Amino acid sequence: MTFSIPEASAAGNGYTLTLSCPDRPGIVHAVSASLVAADGNITESAQFGSPETGSFFMRVDFRSPNSYEQVHAELAGTAAAFGMAWELHPAGRRTRTLIMASKSGHCLNDLLFQQRAGTLPIEVPAIVSNHRDLESLADFYGVPFHHIPVTPDTKGDAENRLRELMAELDIELVVLARYMQILSTDLCRDLAGRAINIHHSFLPSFKGARPYHQAHARGVKLIGATAHYVTSDLDEGPIIEQEVIRVDHARSAAQLAALGSDVEGRALSKAVQWHAQHRVLLDGRRTIVFN
Repeated sequence: MTFSIPEASAAGNGYTLTLSCPDRPGIVHAVSASLVAADGNITESAQFGSPETGSFFMRVDFRSPNSYEQVHAELAGTAAAFGMAWELHPAGRRTRTLIMASKSGHCLNDLLFQQRAGTLPIEVPAIVSNHRDLESLADFYGVPFHHIPVTPDTKGDAENRLRELMAELDIELVVLARYMQILSTDLCRDLAGRAINIHHSFLPSFKGARPYHQAHARGVKLIGATAHYVTSDLDEGPIIEQEVIRVDHARSAAQLAALGSDVEGRALSKAVQWHAQHRVLLDGRRTIVFN
């Protein structure tokens, strides 16, 4: 991955540091000292120690007149001393995101609209679909559309083509915006921590087909949607965001589905935004979200 570093302002370059490591005394002090050594000025900081896993998580926004390479080198010693898994991101970079969808376009439209409006910090160089229904929507937003059909016999070839496309376009994040195909275990492993799916229910309820009809039959009073990272365990990846809305007995299944579409779009866009802003850190099967 190559970074295009934004030009420095009078206040210096902006950076985001994220890290996780075994929890122990002195981590915040050591990180702060490294940032001072890099002439860094902290503008936002959040941290969390997980009592369940014994891990420590931290996210810091800061500015420094020094280059990315200089700041990275200053932090490297502290990271090694504490056994940190860490990343340093230049501020202002938009996450290169490939969006996959099948026939439903509401989530895709939400993401593309917000990206165009500048409220979602992503860059979308491609849309992939196993159908052609959404090609006109991609054309409207001026995003290249790639039709990759999937059948039981061609699934392997389709996923290889997807991998090639991701490599060609330097993709950092994949978003399944109602992409109605199950990814293989190998592809899920390759995309660990960088593929987000929207599930049309408030997990773990009402999995599978026609979830709103299932919800209607049970007389639910709340419907919702769950945005989560993709894993080989179907719809059971680490949850990033959930949205709900109250309904009552007067709503038909079709009305629930319409309301659900709006909820799905909100949950997915929030999850994508937080990921792109480096606000989501993995803690085993859970997420730490510094939102």
